[in-house]
Amino acid sequence: MTTLLVIAKEPLPGRVKTRLSPPFTAREAARLAEAALTDTLHAVAAAPARLRVLALDGTPGPWLPAGFDVVPQCAGGLDERLAAAFAACTGPTLLIGMDTPQVTPELLTADFGDADALFGPAEDGGFWALGLAEPDPGLLRGVPMSTPTTGAAQRARLTAAGLRVRDLPRLRDVDTAADAVAVAASAPRGRFAAELRRLGAAEGGTAENEAGRYGAGQRGTVADPGAVTPR
Repeated sequence: MTTLLVIAKEPLPGRVKTRLSPPFTAREAARLAEAALTDTLHAVAAAPARLRVLALDGTPGPWLPAGFDVVPQCAGGLDERLAAAFAACTGPTLLIGMDTPQVTPELLTADFGDADALFGPAEDGGFWALGLAEPDPGLLRGVPMSTPTTGAAQRARLTAAGLRVRDLPRLRDVDTAADAVAVAASAPRGRFAAELRRLGAAEGGTAENEAGRYGAGQRGTVADPGAVTPR
């Protein structure tokens, strides 16, 4: 079976989802980040796996369900942190981040079949998932992160190594307020969507209305430092 690996930051105000401000405060953005992380971890917990590992920058909180091995992230850029997370695993491994709370156990039921790698593209040009039948940190080190072509560069690295790549469905990750509204609409029963509704209700609906000003198709240009779906 596959190891499911999540890389994430502890959802603390000012350290996560900074691009959600405005319209959200740093504390509200952290609440949304915690809800997204919780949805992600529960989807992982419900998916079949040999091991479930959380590579965490920070300290576990009550949002962490049972059944996870928690390991610290290494220092360095995102490519180094992703590479180190893979280096600690053996056997088929699928890595995801905390930015796609709409992910389901079905999407995480990693069947490599005759593929050597699984690749989940993100709408912003990054990637939300990367699976390796044989984890090799060298496949990630040096890939330029946080650019609009990161996903293409990472996939090209896989194919250049001679790996057979199977693509997963394209997902939208949560970076901006417009992303938050769109992702919540795609998974309305999740904790993330419920938290967004609570924040909107607390402000008389203004949080979601303000988010709508950004336009569902517009993206920012500065990557969230906690993202695994780098741009």
